[in-house]
Amino acid sequence: MRIIDIPAGWPADEADARELQRELRQRLVLDEPGPPPGTGHVTGLDVAYDDERDLVAAAAVVLDARTREVVEEATAVGRVSFPYVPGLLAFREIPTVLAALDGLRTDPGMLVCDGYGLAHPRRFGLASHLGVLTGRPSIGVAKNPFTFTYEQPGSGRGDFSPLLADDEEVGRALRTQAGVKPVFVSVGHRVSLDTACAHTLHLSPRYRIPETTRHADSLCRRALKEALGTAP
Repeated sequence: MRIIDIPAGWPADEADARELQRELRQRLVLDEPGPPPGTGHVTGLDVAYDDERDLVAAAAVVLDARTREVVEEATAVGRVSFPYVPGLLAFREIPTVLAALDGLRTDPGMLVCDGYGLAHPRRFGLASHLGVLTGRPSIGVAKNPFTFTYEQPGSGRGDFSPLLADDEEVGRALRTQAGVKPVFVSVGHRVSLDTACAHTLHLSPRYRIPETTRHADSLCRRALKEALGTAP
């Protein structure tokens, strides 16, 4: 498998990355409702790392939004493209994620990231970053609340509470299954928070984590093992 190199001109230090993040954030679109749940395609994105070899594997898995069945999948393996800096984690993996997306023949539709969008210290997490770069609607569905606060939502499926940065709602803690820990949904680009939560529920018929993320997580781990020659 070909290893993708770090792109020429990619930010090399924290100051450059923060400046690019600030510039791209000005292109965010936050006043569109987004595609209705259960229509078109949705694409799950996830990555797996091998820190010893400085590699990252990315997976893009396209689902039929109505049936939640896999339509197409693609992977890419690349060099980790930025040091570990909280709040700038997108810069470590975006070139490889974009390469996985480029490997698709099918229209990806809306992007579903295993991470954050507006729920980010500078309101520009991975889902927002990818949405702006691709022009596609995008949402973030994370497994933990990062540094933000929230009250426990009700115990029923679909119950939610605001995810707060001081008094600002940056996302929602959403219960996708009754009695199971919530996930943390935030807007990426060109999708409202109501729509992002509706998509998340539709994509989580049986498990806490959306089917998009479940498929992408499994695929990127498999791709990394194949790249390292450790797959069975």
